[in-house]
Order: sequence, then structure tokens, then C-alpha cells
Amino acid sequence: MPKTMGLLGKKIGMTRVYNDIGAVIPVTVIEAGPCKILQVKSEATDGYNAIQVGFGDKKAQRVNKPLAGHFKKAESDGFYNIREFRVSSAAEYQIGQDITLSELFKIGDTIDVQGVSQGKGFQGVMKRHGFKGGPGGHGSNFHRAPGSIGCSAWPGRVVKGKKLPGRMGNDTVLKKNVLVIDVRDDDNLIIVKGPVPGAKQGLLKLFSK
Repeated sequence: MPKTMGLLGKKIGMTRVYNDIGAVIPVTVIEAGPCKILQVKSEATDGYNAIQVGFGDKKAQRVNKPLAGHFKKAESDGFYNIREFRVSSAAEYQIGQDITLSELFKIGDTIDVQGVSQGKGFQGVMKRHGFKGGPGGHGSNFHRAPGSIGCSAWPGRVVKGKKLPGRMGNDTVLKKNVLVIDVRDDDNLIIVKGPVPGAKQGLLKLFSK
């Protein structure tokens, strides 16, 4: 498991910026942090080094009692999102500590962004796997179907892993080596080049290199 520190964020949307020579660069705006450390896990007590962070403030009256006690240790009312990040050493972190954007990322860095892709429901093989499909006209009666999937006498079954219709999207996707275009620490915004997984307002994990 990689020992990688990071932040939780929320996808705001996409826009464009212009570089020094006037070329258009498509970018994604992400609201990242600040994240508060809720728990520190060490190899001695938990078997691995990690920190648990919270993101997205939640009102105290909306938190159940077990979580309220957990959040109280960090002197916080509550958070909507709780995730872990593996770290090389847990000794340098403490409960209640805030992790901000400028501590981890700067302009020109390449980072990894993880999110849940947009769900597209149950889809056929042409949209899900890019099948060509059959002729469009002349009475072929074969247009968007997957075609034959069976075998002969041996093995006499459908082999595992066939590309068939099914649920598309709603998967955890990690996009690597995303270039940081701008960091606006006062607004907790980071601007990265190109698209990132997920819908608007979706939760993202940003990993530093």
C-alpha cells in the first residue's frame, strides 16, 4: 500500500484558462480542504500507519452519539465525509490538526485524483464496450445485439469475462499525474488540468506525490 498523503475535496466544475501564449487549457476546479485529523493510526496499535480525516462540516444536531464522541476528541461538531490516508510515519500528526491545501500542493505539481465515475445505468454492449453493431437497414434484424456468446461441445458454457450488457459507471476511478495549474489557498480551491472522475459536487481524494 503506497504511503501517500492527501486531501479530501469536492468537484466544483470545469472551465478554461489561458496560458502565456494565449492557448486555451480546459481545467477542473476543486474545493479541497481544510481537513481535520480525527484519528491517528500507528503500526504499533493498528498494524499500519494512517490518519483519518474529516471534510465537509456537519451540524452537531445531525450527528449521532457514537460519532459525536469521536468528533469531540478533535474538538469538532462533525463532518459529512470521513476517509483515511496512509502515511509513512504517524508520529508527525496529532488529533485535531488541520491540513490545508498549501501544505501539500503547489503550482506545477502532478497529483493523483480519485473519485466515483458518473453512473449510466444498465447499458448495452455498443455503449458499454464500444461494439460496432450490425447493419442499420435492409432488413438485417441485427442492429445493437451482442451476437452469439456460446461455445461448442467443449467447454459447453459461456466463459467468464464476456463483454455483455450490464451496469455502466459508478466505479471508483483513479486518474494519475494530473497537472496542478493554480492553487488558491484563501478560497480552498485547486485548479487542475483536464477532467477528473465524478459528477459536480462529488467527493474526491487528492493524493500528493
